[in-house]
Amino acid sequence: MAKSSVRRYLPATLLATLLTTTLLAPSGTAVANPDGEYAVTGLTEPVELRVDNWGVPHIYANNNEDLFLAQGFNAARDRLFQIDLWHRRGLGLLSEAFGPKYLEQDRAARMFRYRGDMQEEWRSYGPEAKQIATQFANGVNAYLDWLDDNPEALPEEFRKLDYRPSRWQPEDIVQIRSHGLTRNVSDEVDRARIACAAGLEADRVRQKLEPAHQTTIPDGLDPCGIPDDVLDTYDLATQDVEFSEQEGDIVAVPTDAAGFEGSNNWTISGERTETSRPILANDPHRSHAAPSLRYITHLSAPEMDLIGAGEPALPGVSMGHNGTVGFGLTIFSTDQDDLYVYELDPNDPTRYRYGDGWETMRTAEEEVPIAGQEPETVAMSFTRHGPVVRVDEENNRAYAVRTMWLEPGTAPYFGSVRFNDVSNFDEFVEAMYNWGTPSENQVYADVDGNIGWAPGGVTPKRANYDGLLPVPGDGRYEWNGFYFGDEMPRSYNPDAGYVATANEMNLPPEFQDKNLGFEWANPYRFQRISEVLDANDNSSVTDSAELQNDQLSIPARRILALLDEAGIAERGGDSRAAKAATMLRGWDAVESADSAQAALFEVWRVRQLEPAFVKATAPKAAELIERPDTSSLLDALENPDDWFGNGGEAKRDALLRTTLAAGYAETVKLLGPDPSKWQWGDLQYSQFEHPMTEILDEDEQQRFNVGPLPRGGSEHTANASSFDTETFKHTSGASFRMVLDVGEWDNSIAVNTPGQSGNPNDPNYRDLAETWQRGEYFPLSYSRAEVEQNTKQLLMLRPR
Repeated sequence: MAKSSVRRYLPATLLATLLTTTLLAPSGTAVANPDGEYAVTGLTEPVELRVDNWGVPHIYANNNEDLFLAQGFNAARDRLFQIDLWHRRGLGLLSEAFGPKYLEQDRAARMFRYRGDMQEEWRSYGPEAKQIATQFANGVNAYLDWLDDNPEALPEEFRKLDYRPSRWQPEDIVQIRSHGLTRNVSDEVDRARIACAAGLEADRVRQKLEPAHQTTIPDGLDPCGIPDDVLDTYDLATQDVEFSEQEGDIVAVPTDAAGFEGSNNWTISGERTETSRPILANDPHRSHAAPSLRYITHLSAPEMDLIGAGEPALPGVSMGHNGTVGFGLTIFSTDQDDLYVYELDPNDPTRYRYGDGWETMRTAEEEVPIAGQEPETVAMSFTRHGPVVRVDEENNRAYAVRTMWLEPGTAPYFGSVRFNDVSNFDEFVEAMYNWGTPSENQVYADVDGNIGWAPGGVTPKRANYDGLLPVPGDGRYEWNGFYFGDEMPRSYNPDAGYVATANEMNLPPEFQDKNLGFEWANPYRFQRISEVLDANDNSSVTDSAELQNDQLSIPARRILALLDEAGIAERGGDSRAAKAATMLRGWDAVESADSAQAALFEVWRVRQLEPAFVKATAPKAAELIERPDTSSLLDALENPDDWFGNGGEAKRDALLRTTLAAGYAETVKLLGPDPSKWQWGDLQYSQFEHPMTEILDEDEQQRFNVGPLPRGGSEHTANASSFDTETFKHTSGASFRMVLDVGEWDNSIAVNTPGQSGNPNDPNYRDLAETWQRGEYFPLSYSRAEVEQNTKQLLMLRPR
């Protein structure tokens, strides 16, 4: 990879801004405050808040208490509608704002809220956790105090939807659990349905198990008895909210599930970099929206100097650095969930079979406030395992979810408050010991030149079952304790000179028999990252930025080799298949937005090859398998006799030929008859949509939404891009990216899309979208001198 300055990643317009900007007044009514000063309830001393050219707040306080209060105040100042919607959805308070139609969703959310001992909960995160959460919540409320005195600054979403933001308690921050990435409960249900329709063997088409494993149906489970709607309540509890118009009313509805969400990270030893300093890179992949799901913040006080990104509604940062140690996360796919099936007492449906007798469900009733009418009471039932999500009265069964994220100390991402002041790998590993959810690969680098990997995520021990299917809740299938951080693998200064993870199965051999989990992401992003890192022993920050934007598809490369092996271009036959094979021959498998071959390949893959493969290998389950596992698809194409039976190679070649012809014909329909004009970015696109999109008029949509932007890549490229196979709309991928020059922190770079601000009238709401699309970055300023040079807006927070 070519070496170049970080300046390469700054668009010319931003460079000009750097040279000419002075302190600017805030933009947009949602943050209007002409004198740049706020009187803030609860502050003990003044706090300086510098917003840089790219919307990153740099908060300077004289003590940690004021620092976290200011972080909460700023989160509300910049992202109030977003964090308020998170707060209401997570606590089950949508009805209070939007009326009785949301009562069922509020009930579902309350079922999956943490209900355990709060003293144990706070202890799990360390001695400062409660104070940090308290100050952050106080900061949110302090901004609401300021809004009471300045009602004209209320964000317009609240005016349009006609409600007021809610006030926070510190407990809210850790009691809300349903924003964490969930695990395999839905996979358990899918696997049971496939087992019922076609036998367990058919499920290998949908999901490859790693380490290699053959599951069996648990004794006492009828896979055909799982109701189709068994997870409706669970889905209500865990989905985000968007707004639409129904019967003349504006209503909040749960969003559809997003595409695959993963991440990349790596850390490179100074022995393999051009500066002899470590480099740490991270690009978490989440669903895309406006505003971004991530928020970059700099928190500086005498005892702390922390910068990075995290959830806007949480204190601290979950990926970044503290001036000594850098850290970044990806999902480490251990199995943290189970669905339990219960036989109910025919004489008393509140009791379920457990052991040799019956056990009574625990019930809870809560009063839910409702806009425009009196509160209503909702009732919730719980077994010893967790919330009851479905009662099947006709068949005398009930279903409950047991999930790790209802245990003490497992509030998603909140455990990162332990990273605030770690200074070496031992302290970092200790901080990961009790990490709860979501389970993560954390990569590490420090100013002394050390690098490492420390996965975490408290995971159940299952002695007599594998967690891949629902299990009877009668006591035969229990968790037998937990795996904590000291029982997880780790790596410190490895011989390879780097550590990389991309959600792949990365358990060392000695950990593969511990039943930690069998459902991991395909390895192709990791393979491409390793391929590039292995080939470069003189890496730069620029190289890592280019790797984060790499769009080479290893599955495409392997399938192209099979087309040559099958000789489709030479054999002729269907001229469309021959044309397509000839067009793909010699393609470098880079799925750039302007690539004609990428357009053809992806249309063929997702619209023709995958569905035909499912029908050929699992015909009885074809309607249940939305998409096949790419690892299974490649294995079948490369080892056809194992999947297609006798004459497997000929069947494989026929599958490739017929689907390729159909894929070519479909691409013609989508992009026209001239292949020289095809571009993948004319099909796949990024659109960052606001939750109110469906109730906005066309002009408002232009203001609140960002895009569409042409998009390259796929779910298998390092620059990950999952997309809807019907519309080709990009559904998830990296929104935040960072590359850290460890020890020379001002050389670090980052980007967040579509922007940092939550106010559509602020230039920082959308200014980073095209920067991100082009694979460009801005400097992640850390030193006071660099922050002051890049400041565009100076705000002073003073004690009220």
